[in-house]
Amino acid sequence: MARREDDSYTNGSVFEASVEEGTKDKSEAYADVGEQPEDADDDAVCGMPASVSFIQQLIAEFLATFFLIFAGCGVITVNEKNDGMATFPGVAVVWGMTVMAMIYAVGHVSGAHINPAVTVGFAISGRFPWRKASNYCVPAYMLVQTVAATMASLMLRLMFGGRHEPAPVTVPGGSNVQSLVLEFIITFYLMFVIMAVATDDRAVGQMAGLAVGGTIILNALFAGPVSGASMNPARSIGPALVGSKYKALWVYIFGPFAGAAAGAWAYNLIRRTDKTLGEITKSTSRTNN
Repeated sequence: MARREDDSYTNGSVFEASVEEGTKDKSEAYADVGEQPEDADDDAVCGMPASVSFIQQLIAEFLATFFLIFAGCGVITVNEKNDGMATFPGVAVVWGMTVMAMIYAVGHVSGAHINPAVTVGFAISGRFPWRKASNYCVPAYMLVQTVAATMASLMLRLMFGGRHEPAPVTVPGGSNVQSLVLEFIITFYLMFVIMAVATDDRAVGQMAGLAVGGTIILNALFAGPVSGASMNPARSIGPALVGSKYKALWVYIFGPFAGAAAGAWAYNLIRRTDKTLGEITKSTSRTNN
């Protein structure tokens, strides 16, 4: 059987399978696109099993993005209010650990994109549908992620000082061009890792959350002082809307989107096969015999 072309975080512990398929080998969880029944759109929504509705996927994306922004921007706010108690490395760890937790929590439900740039990267590489049946998958995901980020930022502002409290907005530490290039590179790096652990059966999929979370931490540690290490348009748009601060916001929209698209394309260049690990093993066994 061949891999589906709309998978996302579907490798290893967070692969695309129904409850009945949950205990099967992951290579059996992918259906051959050519063998899909004519009414496949009635059985699957946005590439997911019918047991998981599109609304449930959107709710999962909303909650995961909300928790990410609430925890990540929250630790920045608390750190500033307590004279750097959390420390800069601590802030980076919180972002990475929250992403890791959300991948394991909702990766099997919605794919745990938590990032409009990642959603677009998957779509451009053919790993997530722009539209499935009557559902506009990519626009819906992006809208939900942005709304969740905005609501999380608003809640933080109300909790820690009201409307006059500065929002944790990402702004360039140097020039706009410098931040733009850095955002492109770190998002490229992030998407490249995501494509490997989420869409390639040859990778150790059970470690997807750890790999992606670790990448977030590394990127935040070296890029944070320069650009803020957003890598996520929703993370920048939400606080900007709440704080009414739009300085260089275009950097944090264009940079991540371009970086994610390039990262997904780059991994597809080195992907040698779309076969599952089970198929590769069987093929090797036949050759040896």
